[in-house]
Amino acid sequence: MSNDRARTRRICAAGVALTATLVAPLLTASPAAAAVTVPPAHAGFDYQIGGAYTPPAGVSVVSRDRGASPAPGLYNICYVNAFQVQPDELDDWDADLLLRDSAGDVIIDEEWNEAILDVSTAAKRDRIAAKVNGWIDGCAAKGFQAVEPDNYDSYDRSQGKFGTSAAMAYITKLSAHAHSKGLAIAQKNTADLAEYRSTTGLDFAIAEECGEWNECDSFTDHFGDDVIVIEYSSEGLKTACDGWKDELSIVRRDMDVSPAGSSGYLRQTC
Repeated sequence: MSNDRARTRRICAAGVALTATLVAPLLTASPAAAAVTVPPAHAGFDYQIGGAYTPPAGVSVVSRDRGASPAPGLYNICYVNAFQVQPDELDDWDADLLLRDSAGDVIIDEEWNEAILDVSTAAKRDRIAAKVNGWIDGCAAKGFQAVEPDNYDSYDRSQGKFGTSAAMAYITKLSAHAHSKGLAIAQKNTADLAEYRSTTGLDFAIAEECGEWNECDSFTDHFGDDVIVIEYSSEGLKTACDGWKDELSIVRRDMDVSPAGSSGYLRQTC
């Protein structure tokens, strides 16, 4: 089990909408999208990417790391770090697939100490997707119903080495593969690209801190009720619950997404 933590991302890059508009006609969503099953809306949800444990009463949807097994009898989402590299997995990647700055140094997401993958060219996207799609195959083989590719917004930390068009082209590949395995696929955060979910083949959204940052409607405008909200503060939870407690799946977790029974564990709902 990797020590995955929740990602709290906000996009502040100018020109996102224009760039995505220019690239959208070049992308093709998976035609198999209609065959997959998305998580039930307004369901009891638990976020367990920091470690699996017996889901609390009332929970019917769970997200767990790809190294874990699904929770029996529930709808299970498989977490994969699709755009960045866990610190202990650097040796698993070819060096030329790690994004580098002008000095040749690997560009690191400093918040999580994760190298960013270089999805700037079609050839590199193909090689990276081949590896990540292998993880998706593993999720399907274990019995997960959906996949959650994290760090879609890594272009915002790429120092301008790639932009939204590359990120969209890459995630479209992951969507097509997930659908071919019968898995639904989530858009993780990245509110500014939510309007392109049909183009990229994304089926539902997982939004961290949309209550905290007053952007839940950025997801519901395009995904309807197919949005799972994860908050990390009491204020964020209150805002999300005040606005969407009767429509969306909403949970508050501790920032480390600790397993139940461990120090720091926190889970609250509306």
